[in-house]
Amino acid sequence: QVQLVESGGGLVQAGGSLRLSCAASGRTFSRNPMAWFRQGPGKEREFVAGINWSGGSEYYADSVKGRFTISRDFKNTVYLQMNSLKPEDTAKYYCAAGRTYGSRNVGDMDYWGKGTLVTVSS
Repeated sequence: QVQLVESGGGLVQAGGSLRLSCAASGRTFSRNPMAWFRQGPGKEREFVAGINWSGGSEYYADSVKGRFTISRDFKNTVYLQMNSLKPEDTAKYYCAAGRTYGSRNVGDMDYWGKGTLVTVSS
């Protein structure tokens, strides 16, 4: 069992930046990916970014390429650096742990955090 705890959400103006953190505890994943998803009001949960926990390679949704960066430290924490934020980025952001590297599907994720709210004002 893995516990995921997100932090760093808040209110930011359009064009600004925010950094989210996800701390993992319990079990560790050496080959499975960690990922960020988001869900806006009245919308389906969608993939944002993913990373191989041990290898450090990353992959992104087209909507955030060039603006968001997923990374990890030498401990069990994954980050999402969010730059050039737009009002359409407003959503609750969830950290997730999956089974296979490269997955962009909600159904492939095994563990979820409770989410952290990001609000981008215009």
